[in-house]
Amino acid sequence: MDESTSDPDRHAEAMARRLDDLAGHLRKDIEHVEDPRFRALAETAAEVLDGLGRAFIHFREGEETAWR
Repeated sequence: MDESTSDPDRHAEAMARRLDDLAGHLRKDIEHVEDPRFRALAETAAEVLDGLGRAFIHFREGEETAWR
């Protein structure tokens, strides 16, 4: 993505992808770490990132009343 663009939809799309990638990385870490506290933390963090990613997608798609 061209970081210099002023198109908010492009930035929202890029951010949603980055958040999804990070959530996926956290979930992969869960497979490699046995500490149950870390596993719970990583899964919680991944869920939060999923929610943030959905918010950026909703902004881009104009699905929420607040984004219209």
